[in-house]
Amino acid sequence: MYQFRHNQEGFENFILPFGGRLRSDNRWVVLAKIMPWGEFEGSYCEHFSKRSKRGAPAMSLRIALGSLIIQEKLGTSDEETLLHITENPYLQYFLGYESLIEKAPFDSSMFVHFRKSEVDPCQGQSI
Repeated sequence: MYQFRHNQEGFENFILPFGGRLRSDNRWVVLAKIMPWGEFEGSYCEHFSKRSKRGAPAMSLRIALGSLIIQEKLGTSDEETLLHITENPYLQYFLGYESLIEKAPFDSSMFVHFRKSEVDPCQGQSI
């Protein structure tokens, strides 16, 4: 089962519990804006059964692919990447969150599933 996520609000509306705003020139904000998330999402959701209502909803493409992009750019392990995501509002914005979350969005073991995915929306594209 896959649930399509709504488009994310602009970075100006990202909610930080301690106040402040995200900077528009941050590399993760810039990259989030140029990524064709919507194009990738269409291909990705086709690989999930629309008829099945069983099981937990699939992780969104933006979280799955975005996490792998973060890991590749930072050169970190699964566990370390998840710590970076949990601690950094810019990374959370990049993954499509609308406000800072204080708990890890998934278990580090999910990286195995993200890497095994048959869907390669970036095939032939450099990021």
